[in-house]
Amino acid sequence: MASGNMKDIKRRIRSVESTMQITKAMELVASSKLRRAKERVEQVRPYFYALQETVSRVLRENRFSSVYTEQRAVKKSLFVVIAGDRGLAGGYNAGVLKLATAEMADKQVSVLTIGKKAQEYFGKRSYEVLADYPGVAESMTISEIHPITADLLARFRAGEIDEIYLCYTAFVSPMTQEPRVVRLLPAVSADDSKVTDKKQGLVECDPSPETVLNAIIPEYISGTIYGAVVESYASEQSARRMAMESASDNASEMIESLNLSYNRARQAAITQEITEIVAGSGAVGG
Repeated sequence: MASGNMKDIKRRIRSVESTMQITKAMELVASSKLRRAKERVEQVRPYFYALQETVSRVLRENRFSSVYTEQRAVKKSLFVVIAGDRGLAGGYNAGVLKLATAEMADKQVSVLTIGKKAQEYFGKRSYEVLADYPGVAESMTISEIHPITADLLARFRAGEIDEIYLCYTAFVSPMTQEPRVVRLLPAVSADDSKVTDKKQGLVECDPSPETVLNAIIPEYISGTIYGAVVESYASEQSARRMAMESASDNASEMIESLNLSYNRARQAAITQEITEIVAGSGAVGG
């Protein structure tokens, strides 16, 4: 009986050890990808903040009318949702998808998804999906964003959609990822921009503020979406690294517990064998 129990424990130990090898390997891969992703984030952020600040200053310091700033009755909203291409990343995918779904409540929406998990999530539900872009986050360039932006802006100018939102996960630190939603259009002045320089003078726009804004907006939208893709990818790798590290630690603890159970079962088996030998020798001697 004890022998059978020992075999089961040994089988479980081998199974957990195999699982731990996989989680360790995935942790190392995620760590390697995270280093490269962090470099991309650090390169993109200054560009993103510069675009944000330029648009904000043009809007803040000039009064004019533009199709991109017009506040109109919202009949239909478009959500650009960025999630991961794979699972095993803790609550990364669930967090941004839950936030996006909450923001879509009580709205007539269309969805553009970036990432396989977002594609699967909205494809199984009653949402109008304009386009899907799975498996592109790791290698996507800003030039690949431009056609997406052109289509979104054409729909916005034509009145097919009245506002555009972006849902992504911000890379705060290797230990912290924060799901966020921002409104891209209609454009408004961001008074809390992270790159505001109060020493700068007034912005003079030539030939006109409207012309300048209309020229900047496509680059601003493209830069913002690209920045969100980069931040989301770094967040995914960070979340996966932490999840795999936690899984490896749990597997190690489980192996220790199983080894303790195995040693106890082995001791019990040895004790039983000694007892049987003693009992047998006593019977023979008697």
